[in-house]
Amino acid sequence: MLAIIPARSGSKGLPGKNIKELLGKPLIAYSVESALRSEAITEVVVSTDDEKIADIAVKFGANCPFLRPPELATDSALAVDAYIYTIERLMKERLTTIDSVVILQPTSPLRLSADIDGCVDLFTKKSADSVVSYTEEAHPITWHKYISDENRIESIFQEEIKNRQDYRKSYYPNGAIYVFKLSMLKEKKYYTEKSYAYIMPKDRSVDIDYLEDFEYVEYLLTNS
Repeated sequence: MLAIIPARSGSKGLPGKNIKELLGKPLIAYSVESALRSEAITEVVVSTDDEKIADIAVKFGANCPFLRPPELATDSALAVDAYIYTIERLMKERLTTIDSVVILQPTSPLRLSADIDGCVDLFTKKSADSVVSYTEEAHPITWHKYISDENRIESIFQEEIKNRQDYRKSYYPNGAIYVFKLSMLKEKKYYTEKSYAYIMPKDRSVDIDYLEDFEYVEYLLTNS
């Protein structure tokens, strides 16, 4: 199955994070290498608007046959539009058909190739429309609140007072792996009734948005 690694140049939280050196290797290299080690992945394509990112990705074994248009690399651009553009252009230029795709965010360097294989295996066995990697939430979701501009606490959910262990477990998408049918993506959907979760442990679920996340990943890799 085709794997696409989306890696645009703009990043407000941590500028240049996709190629920032992580223990002597660009961040994006971790995702490229885990995809190449995966038994389920037949090709790794990086979708980027940046020549430097493309060159680094190719150096580590990915393909980058074209750059995405600038309008698909802005802060307001939808990721799904970049996925669709990349897949449709590959099909047109190669005269081939792509029915499904794996998306690997470069900001999740701790995923294993076994996680990718596990997601694709679940996708196949369930004849799914999508499989998304999740990890367990540490605290009950009903404890979450909105905070107003005046720091007033505002409820999101109906108030419940009980011990943490009495709440049902909840999970959130960790951003590491997505497997989609192209037909579903074209409907601008990530989930249907035939969507399933692949559960990953917290120590492989860090998604790098800020410097603190990057430093935490460095710590985990150094002490693993």
